[in-house]
Amino acid sequence: MTMLSSLDLIRRVPLFSMLTEAQATAVAEAVVKRRFKRGEVIVEQGKKTNALFILLNGRARVVTADSRGREVILATLQPGDHIGEMSLIDNEPHSATVRAEVQTDVLMLGRVEFARCLPENTSMAYAVMRGLVQRLRHADRKIESLALMDVYGRVARALLEFAAETPEGELLIREKISRQDIAKMVGASREMVSRVMKDLEERGFIETQSNGSIVVKERLTTYG
Repeated sequence: MTMLSSLDLIRRVPLFSMLTEAQATAVAEAVVKRRFKRGEVIVEQGKKTNALFILLNGRARVVTADSRGREVILATLQPGDHIGEMSLIDNEPHSATVRAEVQTDVLMLGRVEFARCLPENTSMAYAVMRGLVQRLRHADRKIESLALMDVYGRVARALLEFAAETPEGELLIREKISRQDIAKMVGASREMVSRVMKDLEERGFIETQSNGSIVVKERLTTYG
């Protein structure tokens, strides 16, 4: 982690961008920086951490598992995303596990400091609510795809969610995604996902590059 002050770090986080100088200083004095190694659990399903976590860099995966250990990937978190606010608000255990996918640095804000910030700054409260609404919309789309789409549609939607537009106007998935990970996202077997991906490539909906990135053709939207 670079040697930046806590105040410098929180100023880079969208959630804290509208804090006044006094509020930002108070938060900076309260946050704790922590580094998680690849594969390390940040929050665990069914437990409480009593803290808000804000990703500074790296990447984390939100997963839920049943009693037999079968996992479903709910979301992938990027720098600027925050986790743990639901548990802080309703005082219930975490509803999912969040695991660092690569080395990930976070800021941790405790329950008392978090509760103090919300009534003092409506912009931060609004940002937290907006984040919760975005997660609810994402959950609604996942429920819809699982209930109404076939495997082709679910795989297509997962690929489209991972894709980002390049300056040249292409849709590109830069990070290599394993078939097993996609299977955990869409509720299908790895073998089925492999067959679907191969078929999508043969039909020109996607194109895998030599470096492992995937170009997503616009016509894939007809599936997703």
